[in-house]
Amino acid sequence: MRLRKAAYVPAMLAISALALTGCSSGSGSKSGDGGAKGGAKSEVQNFGLGTLADSTGPAPEVKGSKTGGVAHAIEAAGLDHLDPGQIYVNEYQAVAQLYSRSLTGYKIDPASGKTILVGDLATDTGKASDDGKTWTWTLKDNLKFEDGSPITSKDVKYGIERLYASYQDQGPTFIQEWLSGADYRKTYEGPYDGKELGDDVIATPDAKTIVLHFKESHNDAPYAAAMPNITAIQKSRDTKEKYDVKPDSIGPYKIESHEADKSLKLVKNPNWDPKSDPIRHQFVDSWEFELGITNPALTTRLMAGNGDDKNALTLVQNADAPNIAKISADASYKDRLISKFQPFVDTFDINNTRVTDPKVRKALALAFPRAQVQKLLGGSATGDMATNLISPTVSGWKDTDPLGLKAKPEGDPEAAKALLKEAGKEGYPIVLAYANTPRWQPISAAVQEALNSAGFKVERKELDPTTYYSVIGKKDNPYDLYRTGWGADWPVGATVIPPTLDGRKIADGSPNYTHYNSDATNAEIDRILKISDAKQANEEWMKLADKILADVPKIPTTYGKFYQVYGSGLGGVAYNEVIGATDVNSVFVK
Repeated sequence: MRLRKAAYVPAMLAISALALTGCSSGSGSKSGDGGAKGGAKSEVQNFGLGTLADSTGPAPEVKGSKTGGVAHAIEAAGLDHLDPGQIYVNEYQAVAQLYSRSLTGYKIDPASGKTILVGDLATDTGKASDDGKTWTWTLKDNLKFEDGSPITSKDVKYGIERLYASYQDQGPTFIQEWLSGADYRKTYEGPYDGKELGDDVIATPDAKTIVLHFKESHNDAPYAAAMPNITAIQKSRDTKEKYDVKPDSIGPYKIESHEADKSLKLVKNPNWDPKSDPIRHQFVDSWEFELGITNPALTTRLMAGNGDDKNALTLVQNADAPNIAKISADASYKDRLISKFQPFVDTFDINNTRVTDPKVRKALALAFPRAQVQKLLGGSATGDMATNLISPTVSGWKDTDPLGLKAKPEGDPEAAKALLKEAGKEGYPIVLAYANTPRWQPISAAVQEALNSAGFKVERKELDPTTYYSVIGKKDNPYDLYRTGWGADWPVGATVIPPTLDGRKIADGSPNYTHYNSDATNAEIDRILKISDAKQANEEWMKLADKILADVPKIPTTYGKFYQVYGSGLGGVAYNEVIGATDVNSVFVK
């Protein structure tokens, strides 16, 4: 899952803004300050596949729920994309839950936090045949667009076909690549010239049935079908690029107004049938989003809860460090506090094209001031110190430490010096790139000081935060070390290791920001992708991740957490640990 473009807005916590899943750090959405004190642990067993009964609407009752009122959301930046096909980052996925639906989706119990994958538009999570190459879904009854038109399998097919168009450049590409290969646009450019994908790719034998024919086996297809772009789009109302401004609704709410970077208002969609939806409720009369409110004002307003803010929440914005201390020290916030693991691992990536000696890379890892960086990011409330490349939210995660970082979280300059001397690289020059914001300026200075004390010669280079990822995403970028992060699109290692560490995917804009390329690793990726048993595959991804880390392509810093309060006037607030955002589906005004 890609990082949110706004991740480097001043005073925003970047690790809360990744695009792609999750694990429970406690029972329920109100876990007190446990997230501020506890260590990482794996509780991913909640993210299994639901049954046919689990996929049947309406959504389960929510204790104490009431209808009516207006729910408010305060967000730090604007919403660049509303077209489901263009949605990838977690904040946009959370908003889309209100007006859109996918073939499958995550059903969350707001009381316990238990999360399972169920059929959303589909009657179940899908049926496999042909050894996992062919997947069939059947649509539910009484599905409608906001204008009352019935949703058919042709609409889902069209929704997938338009993802092949060149302007669709922001959303996930799993399904398209599985259907037509990595270069899927070379064979098909979308449905706008009247062409359709053949039945050998996507078949719709009747109005309720859609069949996807993949080139290879993909036993995690039910999870890929939950991505926001695997949805129904009405051909007659598709306005191409303009669809990003006001897409049609098939969920409980529809878009009434949207002023870019300022506000978004959604009102009830009368053509949404709760009997078809096992995930969502329609408790409040409307949702009103206030955009462009950054910390500390955002968190201070939620803490105070004055006026409309009493019925407000935020989707992805962590509390800022000073307010985290206040929230943790005041028990009155406990009943309206979310403290949860996110699916994201923050790392400082080493440019392997430039820093070619593994001993130098390991010296960087040993000298890195992980504890100080964690503190500057907000402390353990917003991230446990990471020792590997897989989030605790991902199936198969283990508390491993391939580089021996746990012993000295503040860094080990003497060990780093010894490695540099052994490599004959004393005084090794490092160009450290950082986003020029109030948050990352002190962090980059702390990293520079720590690495210099370990025998490096570090030069800091500030980058414009709005183009940060474009710059470091260049294959020939002139930097040696820079902060990135990644989150699993769903809780399996296949959505972490191949996107970020497959050397065959090195290109401008690729999430392989380290340019790491190992023939052995690439071969292992291919081998593990063919393993049909999910448990075995996830165990193998964990082993491979640790083997890769031993070569030190990057330095793990934190396992992301979400730590924030919401207004006391709201009930039914939960956390979607799969996408790493506040869950809006059961919210009501008390």
